[in-house]
Amino acid sequence: MAAQQGSTRIPGTAALSQVGRLATLSWEVLRAIPRRPFQTREWIQQCWFFASVTILPTALVAIPFGAVIALQLGSLTQQIGAQSFTGAASALAIVQQASPLITALLVAGAGGSAVCADIGARKIREEIDAMEVLGVNPIQRLIVPRVLAAIVVSVLLNGLVSVVGVLGGYFFNVVMQGGTPGAYLASFNALAQVPDLVISEIKAFLYGFVAGVVAAFRGLNPAGGPKGVGDAVNQAVVITFLLLFLINVALTAIYLQIVPPKAL
Repeated sequence: MAAQQGSTRIPGTAALSQVGRLATLSWEVLRAIPRRPFQTREWIQQCWFFASVTILPTALVAIPFGAVIALQLGSLTQQIGAQSFTGAASALAIVQQASPLITALLVAGAGGSAVCADIGARKIREEIDAMEVLGVNPIQRLIVPRVLAAIVVSVLLNGLVSVVGVLGGYFFNVVMQGGTPGAYLASFNALAQVPDLVISEIKAFLYGFVAGVVAAFRGLNPAGGPKGVGDAVNQAVVITFLLLFLINVALTAIYLQIVPPKAL
């Protein structure tokens, strides 16, 4: 009876423990970034890997996403007699919301899953333990270059998605819905402002950091064996997606409170 009482756990403690360990790893990564020597070659290789597996899918997803937003908003603005604001509404929706989310989802899904699998394979082969025995910090040697690569590629791809999405929305609004190019661009210039792009890049920066850290965290803590690595990859993608949407809600709410809308 006493043994059963001693083994009883409070519900939710396991989840809180995981959150604490994830926060600890995030802090350790931030502390390890300025340390020397910096793994420049590893970082460049990881940047190239992230870009190679995400740039084409990201561009291909951005075009239909921008088209859907432009077509939906164009149809809505036609019904209420505000078609001249289609450009501003669709472009701001793409730049502020769609672009960083598309980038982060593909970086986490394609690049982050590969990072998690790589780190997890090293963990079950005891390479991580061997590095620690040799006095090599695995966070500085393996995790930091991958997290920084995810951040850099996310920020750069976010700009690409913004451009491709806005151009796609422009094309579908003007060609398929009969909108005028001048009205599309004029409404965009009238309502868009520099902070819109800034918050988009800040979101991409944070999303890249979260995707890299979560992938590394799950890779460092597999359940055991190859199946455990596969489960860790799935968990990393799901956890990253949940965190991205929570962060997006928080940043959007803060942005709307801090930055006033541009007057017409």
